[in-house]
Amino acid sequence: MSVDWYTDFVKNNYRPKATDIVVEFHFQPAGVSTREAAGRIASESSAGTWTTLTNMPKRVKSTMATAFNIKKNYCKVAYPIGLWEKGNAPQLLSGIAGNIFGMKALKTLRLVDVHLPKVYLRSYKGPKYGVGVLKRMKVRGRPLTGAVSKPKIGWSAAEHAKIGFETWMGGFDLVKDDENLTSTSFNRFEDRVRFLTKMRDKAEKVTGDKKSALINITGPTHLMEKRARMLHNYGWEYAMIDVVTCGTAAVQTMRNVCGDYNLAIHAHRAMHASFDRGNHGMTMKFLAKLMRMIGVDQIHIGTVVGKLVGTKEEILQNKEALMEKTVHKQALPVSSGGIHPGLVPDVLKILGNDICLLVSGGIHGHPKGTRAGATASMQAIEAHNKRVSLEEYSKNHKELAQALKKWGHLKPK
Repeated sequence: MSVDWYTDFVKNNYRPKATDIVVEFHFQPAGVSTREAAGRIASESSAGTWTTLTNMPKRVKSTMATAFNIKKNYCKVAYPIGLWEKGNAPQLLSGIAGNIFGMKALKTLRLVDVHLPKVYLRSYKGPKYGVGVLKRMKVRGRPLTGAVSKPKIGWSAAEHAKIGFETWMGGFDLVKDDENLTSTSFNRFEDRVRFLTKMRDKAEKVTGDKKSALINITGPTHLMEKRARMLHNYGWEYAMIDVVTCGTAAVQTMRNVCGDYNLAIHAHRAMHASFDRGNHGMTMKFLAKLMRMIGVDQIHIGTVVGKLVGTKEEILQNKEALMEKTVHKQALPVSSGGIHPGLVPDVLKILGNDICLLVSGGIHGHPKGTRAGATASMQAIEAHNKRVSLEEYSKNHKELAQALKKWGHLKPK
């Protein structure tokens, strides 16, 4: 009698059904064959266990995942739709990204990509606004622009709002909290909302333009609900959530709450690199697909030229995951991390104008201050759209000239 049944989960020529969830993995076996390693992935993530069983229900075969298309260190695993509770993202992750990452028989395992059938996707709401936030913010022909008040933490609520005002007055659309700013003794969430609301109203009155903010509501779910309600009551368009640290269950709940309050969800991906950097874990592309499915409107994807990791190919794959046609609206890619005016054209050449572009230290570090830095960034966008070099455009735009004198086209590390 066989001790284990891992290879029962392998059919290399299997043709997936239209309703299967199909996941691509990269793996390195540890002491077992490539075929058995693939079988172990399929087994542990569906109906299997480490040994053959004496009794099994007849339906077990219909719940067995199938490893197929095994090539070198890659394989695909097809999961029958009956394995999954519709609309339950935590359960999906518990299967395709659960115990399999802890198996001794694998040195490394990386979830590369996932195909989710329409019948499964329809059980999720997806983004409420997605790329529609551009129209909502009255932005055309250029990226949506925003900046974190730097340093990212340390300002009082009143100081934070004053920096926000300067950011808006420099032409930017959004002021953003960073991932670790929620509510502190020196910058309480409630105070920050009130001060920013006052400065927003003043900036809109002076400029005649729409202004908004990405205010971080991250916390226990009941607290996020309370904070979302406050943002709605003060007339804001967005709520920002650290979606990885909060988890998919909380994000799904907040998609409903924010949807009722007409708040778009700005998803910060803080903690993503703890599992999407290297050979073990999952890709940012998969995370982007997952977050779009459960309802965020925009999420950070990287810059290529900024301070954070990510190749051009990876960043474009992240963008495609948010923009490809599915049953849901397209989500808006967010590019951020180490950007200044000298790098703006590089980002736009790669990602185009249908993005949210965050330039933070690159405006606040401007020799003439935040307002001039935001102005310089807007000038860099104008130069790119007019197909004029930054050096040429800076001859008649002093703020851009000052920025180029300090940073040039430096790519921060």
